[in-house]
Amino acid sequence: MAARTLFRLAVGFATSMAVATSTALVGTAQAAPRPAAADPAVITEWNAVAVRTIFAEAQQAPPVGQLYLGFVSIAVHDAVSAVDGTYAPYAKQPRAHRHASPQAAAATAAYEVLSHYFPASAQALGSDYAASLAKIPEGVGRTHGIRAGKAAAATLVRLRTGDGRNADVTLNVTPAPGVWRPTPPAFAPMAVPWLGFVRPLLLRSPTQIRLPGPDALNSKAYARDVAEVKAMGAASGSARTPAQTGTALFWNDNVPRQYQAAFRDLATRRHLDLDDSARMFALLNASAADAAIACWRGKYDHAYWRPITAIRLADTDGNPATTPDPAWSPLVATPPYPEYPSGHACLTGPTTAGLSHLFGARHIDLRVDSAVTGTTRHYTTAKALNQETMSARIWLGFHFRKAMTDGNQLGRAVTGWAVGRYFQPVSR
Repeated sequence: MAARTLFRLAVGFATSMAVATSTALVGTAQAAPRPAAADPAVITEWNAVAVRTIFAEAQQAPPVGQLYLGFVSIAVHDAVSAVDGTYAPYAKQPRAHRHASPQAAAATAAYEVLSHYFPASAQALGSDYAASLAKIPEGVGRTHGIRAGKAAAATLVRLRTGDGRNADVTLNVTPAPGVWRPTPPAFAPMAVPWLGFVRPLLLRSPTQIRLPGPDALNSKAYARDVAEVKAMGAASGSARTPAQTGTALFWNDNVPRQYQAAFRDLATRRHLDLDDSARMFALLNASAADAAIACWRGKYDHAYWRPITAIRLADTDGNPATTPDPAWSPLVATPPYPEYPSGHACLTGPTTAGLSHLFGARHIDLRVDSAVTGTTRHYTTAKALNQETMSARIWLGFHFRKAMTDGNQLGRAVTGWAVGRYFQPVSR
């Protein structure tokens, strides 16, 4: 079966699963009694700690940071699951003591995972952990909750040992029409090329969901995409409106950070209980982590050139419908990795698909902030978020539209695979 057909089948599965299984989280977990001390705020608080640790302190690149967010979210979910048993754990866990505090379990799991992978943040994490435990009365519940959290974290760390992180991988390609090369002004090599070879959390392999690949250089579709980004993504003399420039800059931020803040806000406004909040973060972050892995493998395997290269060297692409502009530059400097597929789209796809599964595609109710523009935007529907983000990266001058649509669909397909296999409600 052709790669394009397989890809469409995977995307179709993602869409059908999101529609068929879409249910509101609120109210699904009320059958399981839990201690009054199980404050769901522990989930959002430790997500904020994880974001600070991973990005502000450890300075991880966004796609790599998303991988670690997946680790933390899975461990927290499994710790809570071991106590309450509302949703199936990612990995088999020892059943916790019946009086164990799920709040202590969640805080401990997050603390242990972050401390293991980011030892330089030990002092700050220790202070955060002490503050979390201080909110929980001393006694059997806290003691056994801590044990459950440590067990979940230890399982996650064991499962991720030898998974390919930080392997000695480099992208070595010969410059040619359509082939990626380092872009100005830094002319840096491909960032984190090893990410595409990491063992996924949910998928069977980084190449399980096949990408159709970029358009042929001599095709009408390619010429159309070049013309669009050439006109709309230029630093000067572009056809962008001021509103479109504002949208482009809004999304020129650390997108995992943007989405994590939005998830925390969503969990709080929807009054999700501890189990549902932990499950939401696990589904969204594990799916996005795998989408990042699959995306980086696509970038490595296709090694496709960026618009700044394609436009400046259009006289070499063999397409009579494209013309070179040696002085063309994007609105913002191009990131150091191949163009296809778009990493931003690969992370937005699982976000919209996951929220559609949990709350309904027309009711994602997501508030996203941007540290670049200092503004906040609200998205009611998955379609609105998908469309705006896909155009924003073209208006920045980073991507062709094909990379945006295929990246988004890849991410949605990852979620389609995940929702029927992981973090499912446990029958009572």
